[in-house]
Amino acid sequence: MKLTDFEALTFDCYGTLIDWERGIATALGAWAGGHGITAGGDALLEAFSRHENRIEAEHPALLYPEVLAQTLRDIAADHGVGASAEEEKTFGASVADWPAFPDSAEALAYLKRHYKLVIVSNVDRASFAHSNAKLGVDFDLIITAEDVGSYKPAPAHFERAIAELAKLGVPKQKILHTAQSLFHDHAPAKNRFGMTTIWINRRQGKPGAGATQKPPEDVTPDWQVPTMAAMVELHKAHLA
Repeated sequence: MKLTDFEALTFDCYGTLIDWERGIATALGAWAGGHGITAGGDALLEAFSRHENRIEAEHPALLYPEVLAQTLRDIAADHGVGASAEEEKTFGASVADWPAFPDSAEALAYLKRHYKLVIVSNVDRASFAHSNAKLGVDFDLIITAEDVGSYKPAPAHFERAIAELAKLGVPKQKILHTAQSLFHDHAPAKNRFGMTTIWINRRQGKPGAGATQKPPEDVTPDWQVPTMAAMVELHKAHLA
């Protein structure tokens, strides 16, 4: 099996193309410092992951800025402090400030020449528009939590992507799911839908799971690379 066997790439965005951990840690760190909270970046990311995942599961129709606002509210409660309405609003809008990984735009420009590109993301349309501007590519399809009314690892993103790509003449076996999160993406894509996946392991060498939960079941991606640039090099090798 080679990367050149596929016709479409479905992408998780945050953690894969956009450095959400850096964006989250920066926003939470600024808030924590203002309240005398000394928790480090890793602890804040783990708290974020725990609360965000629960809120998304309990309130699947909630738009992502509200998920972020509620997440901050719950992190604040953990530390016995409050979060003002303005602080919640600011954190809810912080996706606009989350940076792209340095290799994302160039890698997407290359891959666009070989594949249909599809976003399957746990945000809303307005938040993703800010990120899309940083990525510099026109995606063939954009599927957000706002569109499907739920958050990964729930199945709706994958069901929608498979169905929409089928309309474009791309069967499931020609789709390669490209993602960082084992919990949100690889476990449902592989174990529930039988998709082929490539793990962009941006956290390679780092302890813990960061802003994601550990998957509840074992999952083995078909390929693993540390960056999008490395994926491009692998494609070039397979093309040759």
